[in-house]
Amino acid sequence: MLMYKKIALIGECMIELNGTPFGVMTQSYGGDVLNSAVYLARAAGGRLDVHFVTALGTDSLSENMISRWQQEGINTSLVLPDNARQPGLYLIQLDASGERTFLYWRNNSAARYLLQHPDYPTLRQQLQNMDVLYLSGISLAILPERDRQLLLADLKQLSSDGKLIFFDSNYRPALWENKTQARKCYQQMYAITDMALVTDDDEANLWGDTAIEESFQRLQSMGIKQAVIKAGERGCFYRNLRGCNAMQHITTQPVTSIVDTTSAGDAFNAGFIAGLLSGKSIYHSASMGHQLASVVIQHKGAIVPQAVTKEVTARFFNSSEAT
Repeated sequence: MLMYKKIALIGECMIELNGTPFGVMTQSYGGDVLNSAVYLARAAGGRLDVHFVTALGTDSLSENMISRWQQEGINTSLVLPDNARQPGLYLIQLDASGERTFLYWRNNSAARYLLQHPDYPTLRQQLQNMDVLYLSGISLAILPERDRQLLLADLKQLSSDGKLIFFDSNYRPALWENKTQARKCYQQMYAITDMALVTDDDEANLWGDTAIEESFQRLQSMGIKQAVIKAGERGCFYRNLRGCNAMQHITTQPVTSIVDTTSAGDAFNAGFIAGLLSGKSIYHSASMGHQLASVVIQHKGAIVPQAVTKEVTARFFNSSEAT
């Protein structure tokens, strides 16, 4: 039986340009939390009410993005229209092995000013109707400091009201003034996080961790209840941090034809959450995350065509794995 039915994912979506500067370039859209929302809606197959929370322009590009999100099965009733601003923009450049570098234009994007929107107080009340909230370090980093603190305060209240909080740390140094600022914000966020979804590289970069167990110990000291540490080709590691529980390692199958790793972690998060909120075990949920990510990274762009992910998501929910 599905325990959690409504999930709100708070973040941004930008216009994506993918290709070679002044060469062949394709246009799409993406953003870490929006990517997860799309893949979550696909993976859940209607079993979850997936809401995306952001502010977006009223220009033709913004209107077309909303239309496409709705086609993906995402509920857009919590997207606030901003008549004064447009979406941000980013350019992906790929090397021969599929690794990517980014250029961003987002300082005046509508999403950055979500909490200053006149309808945000109403949106905040609507979040009380959700069962689960999800956001990332980027969701926090793009906000002005005052707005960031307001969002953290709202999330703290929602957590106190019994909402389940998922947080992907997704540390991007360029979005923070310095590591001290990022650490302080993350400590506030971790104190109200039920399930942390982090990567080993980010933990090493921000906190100086040198081992998975070291990361788990630090996350536990910060108040997190459960954590998944993503470790690329090594798979992921899970630990229930409430007490002295053993670490669980869920491996992944190697992928030989990597094309674009842009949203590997976002796809993993979606598959994992789809399984967990549907009552699947940690192992089965993480395996779903691995399978979904492995399919996504074999194609270009943050969001791959629905046909690419259809088989893996259908196979997952047809499984009779015990919970």
